[in-house]
This record gives sequence, C-alpha cells and structure tokens, in this order.
Amino acid sequence: MSGAPRCIVLGIGNPDRGDDAAGREVARRLRGTLPECVTVAEADGETSDLLARLDGADAAYLIDACVSGAPAGTVQRIDAAREPLPPGAFGLSTHGLGPADAIGLACALDRLPETCVVYAIEGAAFETGAPLSPAVADAVDTVAGRLRDELFAFHPIEETPHA
Repeated sequence: MSGAPRCIVLGIGNPDRGDDAAGREVARRLRGTLPECVTVAEADGETSDLLARLDGADAAYLIDACVSGAPAGTVQRIDAAREPLPPGAFGLSTHGLGPADAIGLACALDRLPETCVVYAIEGAAFETGAPLSPAVADAVDTVAGRLRDELFAFHPIEETPHA
C-alpha cells in the first residue's frame, strides 16, 4: 500500500516480568489482523530504541504497563501528541526510562508523530517468571479490541488483512 501513512503499533515490556508483558501481549494479538500499512512490533522499552522506532512515523500507538495506583487492569488512553503522560506512571517500569522519556525527547526534537497514542494498562504483579494477572489479561483483550477498531477506523481498507 504505497503512499499510505507509516503507522506503528508498539507493544512494550518485559515478557518475563508478569504484568510488564501486557504491551507485548497486545501486540501479539494484533499481529496479522491489521491493515497492511500498520507495522506491529515489540520492544523492551529502552528510550533510544523507542525514539528510533517513532522516527518517521505518521502515527504511533504504544501499549505498556503502568503503575499509577489505579486498580489492576485499568486502561488509560492518552493522546501523547496533545497531552503529557501522567508523571511517574511509567517510572516503576522494569525497562528503565521508557515511553515517557522517548515521547518527551521526540517532542523536544520535533520528531513526535502527529498521532501518538499510549494505551497504559495498570499492572499489579511484576515478579520474574510470573504470568499476567487475571485483571491485566482481561485488559489485554480489551485494549487489543479497542486498538483494532481504532486502527481500522484510521486506516479503512476494502480487503481482508493478510496474516
């Protein structure tokens, strides 16, 4: 699909740290189900890697676990191109500085995509080797569905996406 805006969906997290894997799980559920012009990828959340992945994108959708004090499984949708990420929500991440810093740096460098949305899933259990907690697993399904709907509305297509 040449000439289409470059859109990236980025699931962020550590797959071996319980609820921190939420973003990656959303990406895995979306892979092969979206319009061809949408790239689905996974990342550990390192700031320079995220910044590089955002570079040149017209639209970016980042999914990550957060710790804001809300009940586990709470989903926040933040239009990061229009409003700052909540302070400290990603500060307890197992992947260091992460999305808030990458978005802040991209903004400062005038390289933030025009559309930059963060889906933050409130985590509860981040122990090594732990599975997703039940509330976060439910939220992963919810976010995957919402994001699929949002992306098909943003990138309407006439044919079935390729697997």
